[in-house]
Amino acid sequence: MPVREVEDYLAKLLHETPESLHPLVGKFQAYYDRKLWHQLTLAVFEFLDSPGSKPYQLDLFNKFVSDFQGKLDKLRLAQIGVKVSKEIPPESPQHLPFLVSLKDRIPVADHPQAHALVLVTLAHAKLLFSDVLGSRADLEEAGKLLEGVDGVDRSVSAAYYEVKADYHKLKGEYAPYYRHSLLYLACVDIETDLTSKQRFERAKDLSISALLADSIYNFGELIMHPVLDALEHTPEQWLRNLLLSFNEGNIAKFDSLVPLFPKEPILQQHYTFLRQKICLMALIESVFRRKASERTLSFQTIAEETQTPLGEVEHLVMKALSLKLIAGTLDEPAAKAHITWVQPRVLSRPQIEGLAGTLTAWLEKMEGLEGFVRNEGGLVTA
Repeated sequence: MPVREVEDYLAKLLHETPESLHPLVGKFQAYYDRKLWHQLTLAVFEFLDSPGSKPYQLDLFNKFVSDFQGKLDKLRLAQIGVKVSKEIPPESPQHLPFLVSLKDRIPVADHPQAHALVLVTLAHAKLLFSDVLGSRADLEEAGKLLEGVDGVDRSVSAAYYEVKADYHKLKGEYAPYYRHSLLYLACVDIETDLTSKQRFERAKDLSISALLADSIYNFGELIMHPVLDALEHTPEQWLRNLLLSFNEGNIAKFDSLVPLFPKEPILQQHYTFLRQKICLMALIESVFRRKASERTLSFQTIAEETQTPLGEVEHLVMKALSLKLIAGTLDEPAAKAHITWVQPRVLSRPQIEGLAGTLTAWLEKMEGLEGFVRNEGGLVTA
């Protein structure tokens, strides 16, 4: 774009924008004239983050940023474009074409990471249009590009994992959603990068996915994550309590929360699965709190402690063995299970207190043994 056209555009922008944005528009002209591209880039980001700039962002990109895009770091160009794209309504006919054009401005060979960021944003836009296949293709391409990059920018990783989680949520794939959502949270500052509403929705979705995933039986990472605090003092706090009941293998607490399941119909629909899952967690807890020398359990004991019909105990133990929640053998004639290992887990406060009691008893036993050896040694010496 000729310099005169840039000057005319900036003069028009200065006239149209709120007064609060005028200092930034003034910086645009000054930095552009002096070819201070780094400072100009920072000023553009500041403009995009300023209240009141939304109506002017698309024009700013098309009529100003495009003029000096060749001077910009390609990742910065991609980040500016992605920011602008988020202010284009999803239903707008400009949304997808803008992102496709942005992708074409940043060839893979020039900057794989920047190209991947635009692909991820395109994948999200396609999800909004229910183009699941197109979204998956873009995510797969972006994933392959990022695998070959050393030191992926944190913002790019966050964008990738966020859209990947959204994809699995749309597909109803609980375990992959859970995994990618936690990876996303590891790439952001939840206090500054997420609104309170976003934290609440993420905590709720993570809780439901952890409960319904058929491969997740360790809830410690989520229970210890600060995002779960977003459920405190809300009508959905019971979901956190439900997670704790699973982590503790507490069937009584689970049963007390079952009447709330209709608030989340998907939990109500999967009640049978959740009931089996809490029984498995109760089995893990039953084994965990026993000494290693006391982990041969009768089927009757397991039935009582997991509230499982006696005839279904063998199936329950086999399920736990197949999921590698425990290791051991079954003695069918004797109706016993010999457990040699139990899955490590994050403990709740009551569990820690119970473990502390066990350790205290062990220490007292060791002290008693030490005293006995000392006395016996003294007798021998005498």
